[in-house]
Amino acid sequence: MGLLSDPNRRRALISLLTRLNAPICVVCYMAGVAWFMGLAFEPFTLRTYMSENAMGSTMVEERFPAGERALTTGREFAAHKKKAGGMPVDWLVKTMQSHGLEVFTQRFSRTLPFPDENKERYMVKGTNVYGILRAPRASRTEALVLSAPCTPGDNNNQAVGLLLGLAQYFRSQVFWAKDIIFLVNEHDLIGMQAWLEGYHHTNTTGMDWSPLQGRGGSIQAALSLELSSDVITSLDLVLEGLNGQLPNLDLVNLFYAFCQKIGVLCTTQGKLQRNDWDSVSGYSHAVQTMMLMVMKQASGRSWGDHGLFLRYHIEAATIKGINSFRPYKTDITTIGRLMEGMYRKLNNLLERLHQSYFFYLMPSLSHFVSIGYYMPAFGLLAVILLLRALDLWVQLTAPPPRTEDGVVDPEQMSSPGVLSVLTPLVISHLTGVALYTLPIRFQEMAVEHFPVSETEAVVLTAIAVYTAGLALPHNTNRLLSGGGTEQGWKVLKLVAVLYLAVLLGCTALINFSLGFILAITLVPVAAFVTPHVPKFLSAFVMIILSPACTLLFSVFFFQELQEMPISFLDGWMLYLSVISQGILDHCLYGSLVYPLIALLVYPCWLIFWNILFWK
Repeated sequence: MGLLSDPNRRRALISLLTRLNAPICVVCYMAGVAWFMGLAFEPFTLRTYMSENAMGSTMVEERFPAGERALTTGREFAAHKKKAGGMPVDWLVKTMQSHGLEVFTQRFSRTLPFPDENKERYMVKGTNVYGILRAPRASRTEALVLSAPCTPGDNNNQAVGLLLGLAQYFRSQVFWAKDIIFLVNEHDLIGMQAWLEGYHHTNTTGMDWSPLQGRGGSIQAALSLELSSDVITSLDLVLEGLNGQLPNLDLVNLFYAFCQKIGVLCTTQGKLQRNDWDSVSGYSHAVQTMMLMVMKQASGRSWGDHGLFLRYHIEAATIKGINSFRPYKTDITTIGRLMEGMYRKLNNLLERLHQSYFFYLMPSLSHFVSIGYYMPAFGLLAVILLLRALDLWVQLTAPPPRTEDGVVDPEQMSSPGVLSVLTPLVISHLTGVALYTLPIRFQEMAVEHFPVSETEAVVLTAIAVYTAGLALPHNTNRLLSGGGTEQGWKVLKLVAVLYLAVLLGCTALINFSLGFILAITLVPVAAFVTPHVPKFLSAFVMIILSPACTLLFSVFFFQELQEMPISFLDGWMLYLSVISQGILDHCLYGSLVYPLIALLVYPCWLIFWNILFWK
């Protein structure tokens, strides 16, 4: 404290920070990236452990015997689904009722703002079917959910068969202290969204659905099951939910503990766990696994039906069966035993899962990186913005330099006008508002005048607005206020740097992966852009580090991490699909990534673009 309270020492410290500002910023950037890459090194991570005492032991005897019967039920479901051309509602209702469940249905419909490119649908109508197994040993104030989406074709029939088999088996047990809801939802996330809104009496997305006639208790946890083969080689745990939310780590630990006990091969991000962490290939494998989680979390989309439960503070995950060429095989009976064990442990909960972590990264299922370990990597990048802001503040408050004759340069004395600073701020954010609102509003006009579909019109309009925005801020500033002053761009950059620091900090607290990726690309731009750098080279670098190009590079990088490289043309088409899916996720489920980029990140980048062309 003495260093900061003494004026002489404070001035000396500020002088040192400003004199070595650029080298310190470079060191902080390299240290932040190195810190993040080191998180995948096993000695720097923590081993997973069970924090909830009620689930601390896996001493449960699983006796589920009906694997073959579940497969037969799955085949019957597939036949009736093919005959009905969709969800076989009547057959499901009769089957669940024969298993002793209270069965209810829910109809829903949703008009999409533009057609879903992947499924080519504009109007979605469907029916959810769910059965409730009432708790015989408690007051029925709490519930657990097991869901299986009804998907087109031959996908996920085995999951529905196993769900019905577990429902019949659970009905014969007497130790359940919570209601268990067996849900078969149609149209994946749309059906799940309708059911959750109906269950909690909310309507945040404007979807039409019929009220639920039957409810259980307050939902404590949920699992979504996806199986599309009679034989499974491994089970993959999908965690990433809407807006980067993750379930409590104890749910992950419970899955991993039962996989180890029963002998099921388990993966995360589709990658097996390796023990050779001290080798280059082992470390590279851990980095790929962690980076896949970072990319999925940063997308802000829900990677399974479980992702919509998380917004209601319900801990949920998706268990996906993988049938690969591995020699290891797991039958449906074993998977049923694993599900039985997990639900019996969740049945013992006395309160919601809360003792373990909600913010973490996972290089493997047996190790995790807590928020206290990965946040310093972001902090090292954020401190660069604060150092640059300090340097600009010192320059603005320093007395103007004098000439040899002792005369002060009048250009250095002139203070920036309010319009010269306010104009680029306002115009940049108006451009962001246009990027957010125009693509959907102008899709009909674009379809009328150009030979494109509605989805293509939305994406191309967004790209057109984004590109046109590059010419607006500095031209408008030049038109309204004439030539800017040297002090003007420094004031504008000081505001923009502090704005970006607050924006990235808030984003990282909600979705660390998204905040870190944006910091990696935007911090160098914010730190070193000035009107005095070479224009052409700097403009090229800024465009490469812009949000749109960051998304394009992320698409190719994600495919490389999945070991599925694609050509540039295929990557470009996937890039357009990602843009349309991001806008659709925002309209349907409330994903915040698209409005964040359009209304805040892109305008902030445009301010730095304006500084580069300051006159």
